[in-house]
Amino acid sequence: MTLRVLVVEDDREIRALMRSSLSVEGFEVQTAVSLSEASAMLAHHLPDVVVLDLGLPDGDGVELVRELRKSKAIPIIVVSARHQEAQKIQLLDAGADDYLTKPFSVGELLARIRVALRHRGTALAAAVTVHELDGLRIDLQSHVVTLEGEAVHLTPTEYKLLARLVRSAGRVVTHRQLLVDVWGPEFTEHTHYLRLYMAQLRAKIERDSAEPRHLLTETGVGYRLASA
Repeated sequence: MTLRVLVVEDDREIRALMRSSLSVEGFEVQTAVSLSEASAMLAHHLPDVVVLDLGLPDGDGVELVRELRKSKAIPIIVVSARHQEAQKIQLLDAGADDYLTKPFSVGELLARIRVALRHRGTALAAAVTVHELDGLRIDLQSHVVTLEGEAVHLTPTEYKLLARLVRSAGRVVTHRQLLVDVWGPEFTEHTHYLRLYMAQLRAKIERDSAEPRHLLTETGVGYRLASA
């Protein structure tokens, strides 16, 4: 089951980092840059988790926390540069599940999300961080890829694509999901990106890119990273 996260954050770099990191973990990520945009998205599709910044262009994130808590039990993780204890207490009393002070590590954010989901009865499987098969080793924690013990140098986009497949090793990931998770929702029609980058990846990690052992094509559907 793919869990959906709504990230409400107006800082472009932080928003991109969270989307990229959560996508690699296997979440389906949507983003909003304001309270109004977030409210419109929530009116149509409820995510499994909301990650919410406080200082937004059209108001304070606490307003959204209070609105959600009127009728919804979605876990809400607040992220903010505000350090005051009174502010944290106000947010927690308003219904937030947790409060992270910027700057924070992606690992800590993921841990807080797992705890909040667990409290709602949704247990996440331990994140897959190492994939090994037939001489290929991918270690997502250390960002190291080796083939027969030799380092494989990947571009950031190649690495993101490979990491997304690692998170679903053995299962097919659709073209659309890969495009959304690696490039963003505005790229869902750009399937030529996938063909190009998959060819580049195969040239780097397959012994014979014409007869791939690791990166398998599911015709008309997507791609799968072999697990056995």
